[in-house]
Amino acid sequence: MKSVISVAAAVAASLAMLPAVASAQSANGYYSATPVSAPANDSLVTRNVIWRCGGGTCVAAKGTARDAIMCQLLAREVGALTEFKVEGEAFDAEALERCNARARS
Repeated sequence: MKSVISVAAAVAASLAMLPAVASAQSANGYYSATPVSAPANDSLVTRNVIWRCGGGTCVAAKGTARDAIMCQLLAREVGALTEFKVEGEAFDAEALERCNARARS
């Protein structure tokens, strides 16, 4: 019986930490992008925003520029993007095409 209570306590403790983890991820990942090619560096700066890249995705906290500009700034640094998200919402095909028009060659 003790082991069942211990397991239940461990599960409850783990679940209590989930909102904190989700909050930390959203604080660091307001923007999320998937470059066509993996960036050479695991971090880069566009204007005043630090991007962290790894596992095929780049994430950054919210910047002061409009979302479309943030996409274009990243595309200039890393090349074309297959996806760009703002708070989990992906740019539509037209917005992504406009963003990629600014991509480095």
